[in-house]
Amino acid sequence: MSTLDMPAMPAQPPMTTGPAAPNRVPRVTWDFWLIKLMAVTMGETAADFLAVNLGLGLTATSLFMAAVLCLALIPQVEAKRYVPWSYWLAVVLISIVGTLVTDNLVDNFGVSLVTTTVIFTLALAATFWAWWRSEGTLSIHHVTTDRREAFYWLAILFTFALGTAAGDLVAEKFGLGYLTTGLLFGLVIAAIAFGHYVLKMNAILAFWLAYILTRPLGASFGDLLSQPSEYGGLGLGTIVTSALFLAVIAGIVLYMTLTNRGEVEAYLDRHG
Repeated sequence: MSTLDMPAMPAQPPMTTGPAAPNRVPRVTWDFWLIKLMAVTMGETAADFLAVNLGLGLTATSLFMAAVLCLALIPQVEAKRYVPWSYWLAVVLISIVGTLVTDNLVDNFGVSLVTTTVIFTLALAATFWAWWRSEGTLSIHHVTTDRREAFYWLAILFTFALGTAAGDLVAEKFGLGYLTTGLLFGLVIAAIAFGHYVLKMNAILAFWLAYILTRPLGASFGDLLSQPSEYGGLGLGTIVTSALFLAVIAGIVLYMTLTNRGEVEAYLDRHG
């Protein structure tokens, strides 16, 4: 369906909570994945910048960013619909917090990456089970109530934490380096896309697997750009790398806001 063929969208979608309520999550399109990849990359570099470069430490950084995330979720939840700036601000912040959660377990509490990966796998599975038992669906096209949105954001947090743990585990266990690790996860995501589009793999399963794996993919390329050459990086530093990806994110969100692209597509998911 072309843009010209799209049905007109009300200026303000109805603020109901029934079947006709607007979806609070954007449609999964190319710009969704691009901005998500930018967000997870920035989550890695921004967490390193705050904890290491600014010298705040993991504990102080984690508490501060968790508080900022809670504040950022208020306008997102109160909107009762998809609003580009509040939604993607929450995604960027939750990517940072998810990274810090894993880093705290590993660095401050001495939990191994294997154990951490298992813990967050089980936590994510439990979240999906509770979500399914409560709502009967895990589809992001039907996040139309406060309870479903709460399940959604909890699942997102665990995907970031799990992706961080799994990515670090692969990179450290096999010593592949940032570029090779990123390419490896990229190939796995490509295989999932092939399974979905060609082999008709379940769309919900394919989405969540890809969502988890974009975290280590983005983190690997973020480290490749930011880390010094003696550690296998390009030496751009966390400030430049974080600013670069933040600028890309801001540009895409501005585009979405000015064109109503994501909002129209989220509406069509419910009414198209």
